[in-house]
Amino acid sequence: MSDDKSFKPSEPTDMQAPKPAGAALTNAQGDAVASNENSLTAGARGPVLLQDHHLLERMAHFNRERVPERVVHAKGSGAFGTFRVTRAIPELTVAKLFQQAGTECRMLARFSTVAGEKGYADTVRDPRGFALKVYTEDGNWDLVGNNTPVFFVRDPVKFQDFIHSQKRHPATGRRSATMMFDFWGLRPETVHQTLYIFGDRGIPRSYRFMNGYGSHTYSLWNAQGQRFYVKWHFHTQQGVQNLTEEEATEIAGINPDYAFQDLHDAIERGEYPKWRVSIQVMPEAEAETYHINPFDLTKVWPHADYPLMEIGEFELNENPRNYFAEIEQAAFEPSNMPRGFGASPDKMLQGRLMSYADAHRYRIGINYAALPVNRAASPVNTYNRDGQTRFDGNYGDAPVYEPNSFGGPVASGDAVQEPPIRIDGNADRYGWPQTDEDYYAQPGALYRLMSPDEQARTHGNFARNLGGTPAFVQERYLGHLDKIDPALGRGVREQIEQMKADPAPSIRTILSETHTYAAGGRLSAQPQPVGSDD
Repeated sequence: MSDDKSFKPSEPTDMQAPKPAGAALTNAQGDAVASNENSLTAGARGPVLLQDHHLLERMAHFNRERVPERVVHAKGSGAFGTFRVTRAIPELTVAKLFQQAGTECRMLARFSTVAGEKGYADTVRDPRGFALKVYTEDGNWDLVGNNTPVFFVRDPVKFQDFIHSQKRHPATGRRSATMMFDFWGLRPETVHQTLYIFGDRGIPRSYRFMNGYGSHTYSLWNAQGQRFYVKWHFHTQQGVQNLTEEEATEIAGINPDYAFQDLHDAIERGEYPKWRVSIQVMPEAEAETYHINPFDLTKVWPHADYPLMEIGEFELNENPRNYFAEIEQAAFEPSNMPRGFGASPDKMLQGRLMSYADAHRYRIGINYAALPVNRAASPVNTYNRDGQTRFDGNYGDAPVYEPNSFGGPVASGDAVQEPPIRIDGNADRYGWPQTDEDYYAQPGALYRLMSPDEQARTHGNFARNLGGTPAFVQERYLGHLDKIDPALGRGVREQIEQMKADPAPSIRTILSETHTYAAGGRLSAQPQPVGSDD
């Protein structure tokens, strides 16, 4: 670690640097281009010739310019900045980043909507992704979370089903409130997150005005081999601000890229957004007996039992020079854990340790980690070779197998070995519906923390979306709201009845006819009231 307690990766490479004005145009191989105005043809009115390799290169490249969208978090914006440690925690971790207060290093943050595609409006009611990549001197540390401390499901086997329910209806090609509430009503562990989404925090004013959370339970480990389970919290120093559904709808019609613009323009003005970094800490032994499952992604740890410890802050102060290269190709993965960081038995986290990296290999190629935005600031020495888009020296003639007798890299052994995680029990498929746990206590506490005005807005948000679903879906979900708090169920019912009694014409009602799932599981066309398909 340097004497000035800071660590920053090297400056951008030549490939990232802007080209000088008036430079000679070349093709991808560096050959000079004679003309970029006219194709090579057989005579002024003749057909284009196959030998016009410049034209063919441009067309072929254009056909391949778009990598596949992320399946979730497709639309996102981001910026670079500085991660700063304000409190050293060597008693919790051997990570070099946290050994001294004042240590700084470069980082990247990406914020996103979750369910929609790249063309979706920034102001939809949806969780917001909150992903961080910190370029530490021990390697990249990635934290992949959301703007809520919980999630809809806690077992990765249900993740695909949940996402499918949030995507587009197979017949109409539109998002369907019926699909959403049908799934949510059949999986009661979802109620905690849905209350967040239909409350005020369901539509942040912009990315600068929302908190972030690691959401999962991660861990840290110290030089004595002790493990501590942790929850990460990132509190905006700009203050939490949200939009009403009416404001969000108006903004979507004027500027669907509003959050993109807000983050970029604030940084350009020098109004650098900042977040405080805090953790909750649970000793490993306490996790075995704590009254709730500390690895359940649908639950929070009460602050009264595990108070926040502020350990740092980060500031975003540098916009990307090229969105595709530095944001679209950015690859965040929770498996990026340098020495001192660890995972936990959190089932969803365990699934994501594999799925994120696997998605990157499919989406942007096997060598994605060597792209400038993903490249570690620390040395990289691996036996991975070849593959599509190998754009560096491929390690030259260095050894390609291990062990070897020719000076190839060797494992560090005990120096970086993570202490063992204690596990115990028989292999089985544990969890819902066998469990008799309380799904409603924490959502109920959250609802009662809301002001009366926020509770009223929450009633309306639920009603506008739930009110157009089939009666059996509606009643099932209202039953869950009753169990969260009778006032919540009652308030949503009243709002639904009011909508039925006052069907004032609006664009939403005019456009509401769609296809939904009928009770028998078949598709049927029927007119739907306000909010049936948003």
